[in-house]
Amino acid sequence: MSQSLHIFTPSNLTFPKPSNNRRFPVTTFSPKLILVKASTSSDPNSSTSPQVLISNNGTGASGILSSTPQDFDTPPSQSIFSDSSSIEVDAVTEAELKENGFRSTRRTKLVCTIGPATCEFEELEALAVGGMNVARINMCHGTREWHKRVIERVRRLNEEKGFAVAIMMDTEGSEIRMGDLGGASSAKAEDGEIWTFSVRAFESPRPERTVNVNYDGFAEDVKVGDELLVDGGMVRFEVIEKIGPDVKCRCTDPGLMLPRANLTFWRDGSLVRERNAMLPTISSKDWLDIDFGIAEGVDFIAISFVKSAEVINHLKSYIAARSRDSDIAVIAKIESVDSLKNLEEIIQASDGAMVARGDLGAQIPLEQVPSAQQNIVQICRQLNKPVIVASQLLESMIEYPTPTRAEVADVSEAVRQRADALMLSGESAMGQYPDKALAVLRSVSVRIEKWWREEKCHEAMELPVIGSSFSDSISEEICSSAAKMANNLGVDALFVYTKSGHMASLLSRCRPDCPIFAFTSTTSVRRRLNLQWGLIPFRLSFSDDMESNLNKTFSLLKARGMIKSGDLVIAVSDMLQSIQVMNVP
Repeated sequence: MSQSLHIFTPSNLTFPKPSNNRRFPVTTFSPKLILVKASTSSDPNSSTSPQVLISNNGTGASGILSSTPQDFDTPPSQSIFSDSSSIEVDAVTEAELKENGFRSTRRTKLVCTIGPATCEFEELEALAVGGMNVARINMCHGTREWHKRVIERVRRLNEEKGFAVAIMMDTEGSEIRMGDLGGASSAKAEDGEIWTFSVRAFESPRPERTVNVNYDGFAEDVKVGDELLVDGGMVRFEVIEKIGPDVKCRCTDPGLMLPRANLTFWRDGSLVRERNAMLPTISSKDWLDIDFGIAEGVDFIAISFVKSAEVINHLKSYIAARSRDSDIAVIAKIESVDSLKNLEEIIQASDGAMVARGDLGAQIPLEQVPSAQQNIVQICRQLNKPVIVASQLLESMIEYPTPTRAEVADVSEAVRQRADALMLSGESAMGQYPDKALAVLRSVSVRIEKWWREEKCHEAMELPVIGSSFSDSISEEICSSAAKMANNLGVDALFVYTKSGHMASLLSRCRPDCPIFAFTSTTSVRRRLNLQWGLIPFRLSFSDDMESNLNKTFSLLKARGMIKSGDLVIAVSDMLQSIQVMNVP
């Protein structure tokens, strides 16, 4: 038996004479028209058309209406699928569903930074097989030609191997950074060593233990006694002498320095900002990189050191003007004091956020980073924005094949907070064990999610209304109700048919127990949905007729062994706002 609730605003309706069909009570939501349908036939090929009971908000007009597409004035072209035998889903997810069933699927998404260790086609394929949902290219490193080749390989991987890996381009930003270390992949600073940080450009090979700095005012802003932090504190130095453009520093905490690493300096326990705070968020190089990303059709652009919502709005306007058909999402990286001061307005303006804990930990006391992370994750979920927890999740696996127990606990906490995604940085870009690091993220995520469901840890997070219109509010209520029904009834999966991806994101926001099958007809939307918690994105051509959509979906998924008769599903749609509960025939 199939039961459903439909909510929509029709333009013209004609009411045939009432019949003796089975009727359910109707709750009205003024001024919308409410339709409640009951179908006692579980046969998708039944010739009996489902009937609909109509209540026009207490005005006395009521009747029975057939729910065939013609009764809703649907043009014939909209009820015919252009590709009736095609459905696209990630190859690894399909294999997991066939082998282990619905509840085995991982809800937390995984982002991998691509670098020298993982840039070849076979290495990218290994990451995709291991669970990579988004490939991140970091414009701090490499040339645009190098990144272009990576993008081409990811696209080829999707086309040839059946994946839906999205591409995120991360801008460099205008913060103080080291140079490229003379072409070396890294440099090791030992305790007590004296290093020179200089704004000079060396024509001959750099002197030993010398690092270029990209900020001309560096030598003027620092003072003897300041503490210099490399890459958020992975290496620490004490400033001992200034000689013109050169700053001599003694290493106090040894470690590995990477090219283009971020530099911050502290004085008397406080972050020194000085003129660096006046640097633009998006540099001239960043704008060229953004043009490159638009031309290559990346799915996400992550902006470093966002200070205000105006920067996000300006970039969105620029993207819209340069590529009118583009739907590139803008991710705000929260990694500075200014970001925290204007946190909610920045997240509201963006399409998602990244908790860049490395650089953030260099600008606020370390003990404040965990609470800042939890706050960012909560605000993003309340505002329906995907959030990525990044930086140093498995830092030790750059050199070692197993993580520390503390790192596993850190990853577990991010999963427990219900972050949309976790991100590997150096672990996958230049680490010795990128596949093993990804496997750790995957296994920890699956285990913590399973524990969460078994313990029935349904958090009572208050999700505020975020819709700007009555129709948006209805969509939110439908998704909230569908998620609660899914948990209470123990359904196997939620189905959502969405053109823009918005309805799928609202379901993800509710964090239901079961996986969410998100069906969209647009390839770019499908890739973008791959960043959001719990969503399994499919590409499928569909019409505005839910009965046809469901029958087609059941047929295609059953043929591929991904569902079976008797599975219980709840279906919603952003075309005809509705909820349907049914067993797969």
